[in-house]
Amino acid sequence: MTAPLIRIDAVERIFGGGRTLFGRMKPGVHAVQNVSLDIYPGETLGIVGESGCGKSTLARILIGLDAPTGGTVRFKGEDIAAITRKDFNRVARRIQYVFQDPVSSLNPRKTVRAILEAPLKRLRGLGRREREARLNELLDAVNLRTEFLERYPHEFSGGQAQRIAIARALAAGPDLIVLDEPVSALDVSVQAQVLNLLEDLKGRFGLTYVFISHDLSVVESVSDRVAVMYFGRIAEIGPSRSIFADPHHHYTRLLLDTAPAPGRPLHAPGTEGDLPDPYDPPKGCAFAARCPAADELCRSERPGLDAAVANEGHSAACFHPPGKAAAGRHSRNEKT
Repeated sequence: MTAPLIRIDAVERIFGGGRTLFGRMKPGVHAVQNVSLDIYPGETLGIVGESGCGKSTLARILIGLDAPTGGTVRFKGEDIAAITRKDFNRVARRIQYVFQDPVSSLNPRKTVRAILEAPLKRLRGLGRREREARLNELLDAVNLRTEFLERYPHEFSGGQAQRIAIARALAAGPDLIVLDEPVSALDVSVQAQVLNLLEDLKGRFGLTYVFISHDLSVVESVSDRVAVMYFGRIAEIGPSRSIFADPHHHYTRLLLDTAPAPGRPLHAPGTEGDLPDPYDPPKGCAFAARCPAADELCRSERPGLDAAVANEGHSAACFHPPGKAAAGRHSRNEKT
C-alpha cells in the first residue's frame, strides 16, 4: 500500500484548562479529541460536520498553525510540531491553506503581484526573472489575466479573489492544500467554476487536498474519502460513495436527512436532545442524547471507530448502526 502523506495519531486539542493562581483546576474546551486518520497522496479527503465540531481546529493543527495538546501529526514521517518549532517555512513549503473568505484573506494594502511574490521570495528563494515566469504560470493556471497583477484585492469579485488565494497557495509548490470552506462564500455558479478549477489543478500539479465543508453536496462531488466529525471526534470515515449511500452512524444519517433539497421541507429529526458540554465531555457516545437508537451502553461507553464496520475502509463509531438498529427493531416486532 502507498505510505500516507499525513498520519494523524491520537491528536487532541484542549483550549484553556490548567490551574488558577490559587491552585484550582480550570475546565478546558475539548475542541479535538483522540482523532486518528491517514491522508494518502493524490486523494481528496472531505471533512464534514456541524459548526464547532473541530474541523477548523484540526486544519490548523495539520498546517502547523496550532500545536496539539496530545498526539502527533506526521508529514512524510516527520512530526509537524517539531519541524514548526525549528523551521516553520519547511512546513509552509509543503502544506498550504486556502481560507473561507477570499477577500479578507488577502492583504488589502498589497497588489496581487506582491501577494504572489511573497511565497516565491520567502519560501522558494526565486530570483526576479524566475519569479516573473512563475507569476505568469500561476495566473494562467487559475485562469486570470496578467494585468491583474497590478490591482488590489478590493477590485476583484469573490470568485476572482479566491482564484488569487489558490494561486498564492500554489506558489509555494506544496504537496498538500487544506481548503477550509473554500466555496461557501461564493455564488452557486461561481462555486462550480472554482471546484472544477481545483480538480484540474489537482491533476496538473499532483496535489493532495483536505476539503473542509458543511455542504454535503459539495463534499460528495469532490471527495474520494469522507470523515464525519462530531464533538471533536470522527464519527464515521470511509469512501465518499459508501458514506453517502449507506451511512453507518446516526449523526451522518441526520446530516443527510436534514440537508436542504428542492421540494423537501426543512426539518431536523433527532435534534431534540441536548448538545454535549465541551467543558465536560460525556463518558459515552457524545451523540447519545440526540440519537434515536441510544441505550445504556451508548451512554456509559465510548464506541471506537471499529464499532460498526460496514466494509473495508468504511467504519463508524456506533454500537447500533442505522441499518442494524432498524433490522433489530424489525426482528423484535416479529417475535412479539
